[in-house]
Amino acid sequence: MTWFLGLGIAGLVLLVLSLVLDGVLEGVLDGLGGGLDGVLSLPVVAGFVSALGFTGAIVLGTTGVGVGGASGAGAVAGLVVAWLTGRFVRALMRDGAAPAPRGEDLTGSSGSVVTAIPAGGYGEVLLRLAGQPVKYAAKSDAPVARGTEVWVEGVLSTTSVSVRPVER
Repeated sequence: MTWFLGLGIAGLVLLVLSLVLDGVLEGVLDGLGGGLDGVLSLPVVAGFVSALGFTGAIVLGTTGVGVGGASGAGAVAGLVVAWLTGRFVRALMRDGAAPAPRGEDLTGSSGSVVTAIPAGGYGEVLLRLAGQPVKYAAKSDAPVARGTEVWVEGVLSTTSVSVRPVER
């Protein structure tokens, strides 16, 4: 039973190391992989070893089967855990991030005036870009008072927009 517990603990330690060192240890299995990218990743191997060890210890301690039966049960559990871990890792790696927000995405959005905008001059508006409040320099044809809700008509530069007051 000590060997099984040792394997289970070694698998957990390997998993923690693979998470903490974040890919540094991944090169250990690169030479063994030979086109098995993801199949022999450290989280998959750690899951297999850990499930083999802990399941083997549980089966050996609770049933009358010998070491061979406990090893077989541990190997089956290890393969299931390794397969599930591989699927989970692939799903995480496949997750496509949304494109980064750009200044052009501001056109048509609304915001509020922070610093009054004189006619033909610049003031400041508070807009939301990807849910984050961002302050931009704003230009308007007509004067706009502080606190007025405005629509973005166009993007003049990376830090400035043209706006018009919202009419209700």
